[in-house]
Amino acid sequence: QAQLVESGGGLVQAGGSLRLSCAASGRSFSRYAMGWFRQAPGKERDVVAAISWSGRSTYYADSVKGRFTISRVNAKNTLYLQMNSLKPEDTAVYYCAASSTYTSPIPIPREYDYWGQGTQVTVSS
Repeated sequence: QAQLVESGGGLVQAGGSLRLSCAASGRSFSRYAMGWFRQAPGKERDVVAAISWSGRSTYYADSVKGRFTISRVNAKNTLYLQMNSLKPEDTAVYYCAASSTYTSPIPIPREYDYWGQGTQVTVSS
């Protein structure tokens, strides 16, 4: 059974950095797009960043461009999100997701078939 497990969330001051990891098990996602999404209280789940199967193509939400970097190591079946210059508005539960259909980065949550349980990121001002 495929499973995605996020780690690396926590509490950080504004301007700080965090690195999220997402370890996949049960099957390989090396041929498919993966992504990071976030959901703040009372808001919808939105894309943060997405990456193609090869890692050569990426997509970023405007709000995180220049601050966040998505990457993957297919040999380790692992997805990463490096978050720098964090702001209080980045506070949310962060989820990783994997597609079983698309190979290019897709910014639409409903196009992803596998989801992690989420990790809380809290940025204090």
